[in-house]
Amino acid sequence: MLPRYLLLALLLLVAPSAMPAADPPLTVAAAANLSEVFEIVKQEFTRQTGIPVTLSFGSTQHLTQQIENGAPFDLFAAADREHIDKLKKEGLLAPSSDALYALGHLVLWCTAKPNPVHSLADLTNPAIRYVAVAKPETAPYGLAAQQALKAAGLWESLASKIVYGENINLTRQYVSSGNADCGFVALSLVIHETEGIMPVDKKLYQPIEQWLGIVRNSPHQSEAARFKDFLLGPAGRAILEKNGYSVPRS
Repeated sequence: MLPRYLLLALLLLVAPSAMPAADPPLTVAAAANLSEVFEIVKQEFTRQTGIPVTLSFGSTQHLTQQIENGAPFDLFAAADREHIDKLKKEGLLAPSSDALYALGHLVLWCTAKPNPVHSLADLTNPAIRYVAVAKPETAPYGLAAQQALKAAGLWESLASKIVYGENINLTRQYVSSGNADCGFVALSLVIHETEGIMPVDKKLYQPIEQWLGIVRNSPHQSEAARFKDFLLGPAGRAILEKNGYSVPRS
């Protein structure tokens, strides 16, 4: 008969391999503008449902490309409708899972002190050396910034000052680090800043409609549907509204 200590050692070695692998958490791909608010959504969703969530942030275009290449995401919260429609046409989203969940707001954030910017035209002031904009071809908020500057007749005159970020979160970092004096960012990313924020006239850019969809091949369809329902429900809508978004009204 084996000594007791050897028997215990064998049980410890065998037990882990005999246990079933833990089910991976729900994985949500989210546009970079959601990096602050979705941390709050995640905590409250998990508290209410017990379902753990992993968040993966990036530009809307890059996340779309990852889904097209088979990335193991369960739900995609984009910063526009165009990319959700693209995935839908490609058959990569679960049928009837797409939905409008938020309307984003573009602001100009300046950290220069004293701040000489009180209108978009003031960006031409020589005191403003660099203006950060997310890449319009990859980030919907960058496209909105480009639209606003073109509508204001400033795009060409500011061309030499513009520095591009891969996504709206990196654009914010350019401003917060001092590598840019001002930047066009999502209100949600700077809503807790106390100064230097100027809303951009909504008439200057197309509405930033943020849509989501459940990935067709996700093994967690039920959990993804619950996350979608939470986000579209009273609790999710309240979090979004408190953190810089408008929510669609039925």
